[in-house]
Amino acid sequence: MADESKNYTEIILNSIADGVFTVDRSWKITSFNKAAERITGINKRDAIGRYCWEVFRASICEKGCALRETMESGHPIIDSPIFILNSKGDRIPISISTALLRDEKGEVVGGVETFRDLSVVEALRKELKGKQTFHDIVSKNKEIQKIFDILEKVAETDTTVLIAGESGTGKELFAKAIHSMSPRKDHPFITINCGALPDTLLESELFGYKKGAFTDAKRDKPGRVALAQGGTLFLDEIGDTSPALQVRLLRLIQERIYEPLGSIDIERADVRFIAATNKDLEALVRGGRFREDLYFRINVVKIKLPPLRERKEDIPLLIEHFIERFNRITAKDIAGVTTDAMSVLMAYDYPGNIRELENIIEYAVVVCNRRFIDINDLPEFLRKKRGVKLQKDLKDLKELEREFIKDALRKYNWNRKRTAIYLGIHPTTLWRKIKRLNIEIPL
Repeated sequence: MADESKNYTEIILNSIADGVFTVDRSWKITSFNKAAERITGINKRDAIGRYCWEVFRASICEKGCALRETMESGHPIIDSPIFILNSKGDRIPISISTALLRDEKGEVVGGVETFRDLSVVEALRKELKGKQTFHDIVSKNKEIQKIFDILEKVAETDTTVLIAGESGTGKELFAKAIHSMSPRKDHPFITINCGALPDTLLESELFGYKKGAFTDAKRDKPGRVALAQGGTLFLDEIGDTSPALQVRLLRLIQERIYEPLGSIDIERADVRFIAATNKDLEALVRGGRFREDLYFRINVVKIKLPPLRERKEDIPLLIEHFIERFNRITAKDIAGVTTDAMSVLMAYDYPGNIRELENIIEYAVVVCNRRFIDINDLPEFLRKKRGVKLQKDLKDLKELEREFIKDALRKYNWNRKRTAIYLGIHPTTLWRKIKRLNIEIPL
């Protein structure tokens, strides 16, 4: 009868699409179903009797084995995403769930792990992400998507482009995208911040100088225009230039010629110009602080970047993008942000735009010592922004939920299955809530 029961169990396990394997108390595999063979590429006879980490070579085997955590704590794990290496050495994304195995006396005799192949889901996610990523620019915002289409057309020509937008909106990223798609992509992309230097220094940086042009000019120095020869010159914050320098910029952009300081020779500029500003140039023109002829010369194709507060649907995408980047830099393995932290990040207006969000996530990744970034991992000003009220509200809601579930458990004599039916939730969901709310179950 026992053999017949074992055969039935094997038939059932082999009919399941998810991989299933069991281990004994010494961590050796005792069963391995057909789906486990298919996903791992390892035959059942080669898996039985081996240590589970020898078979799976998973991303968590060394750092924090989910099955070990369940065996030690008694708490199941549900749908935790990890990667394993199959028999060919390919990296396979899976989600795992774990539980204890007990004998007739209730003694723990081992553990069971089920795992689902997420390769198709991951491929679809990458395909979708590819549609939302354009030369390191991440967005699903409709306005930004329209700009992506424009960039491809503009990049093919040498047309001068003006990129307008608040500080931190990624103007240089868009300029680099244009350059990288253009026929000039194999030549330099040179940036000069027109608002960072006084006129005299800016002029020498831009046009270069000859030896003896001024006291400290001990040798010839090429300017940014010369360095960008054959490529692209990005004139950042062009709205901060003085009227005097605007005259020289007009000649450079219009006639493609310039003179280094101290030189009597005219140099030719084989350069594509992209300008950027966080100012309202039209208002500056009306006020007489920006030359109208220069404005018309740079405003051939204008790209207006919306601030982050107007494209909040991009915040989760950008957060994921920055976490991936800073995981690589810091050698961490942070999976994402909690719901509570996301609500704080979504509610903030980001006066510093994407650059500010990037700085926030960099800080959070550095200080976070868990798998998910929580509210307490965010910079102090953000925690204060929502004020004590947010923390109090969350605490009150958590305490309210805790007492409600405890009352329900008491009502059904701490029987989780009956309590879950009463609450209208799955038993595993109830167990997760019990764990999250630190509810102690009487033995």
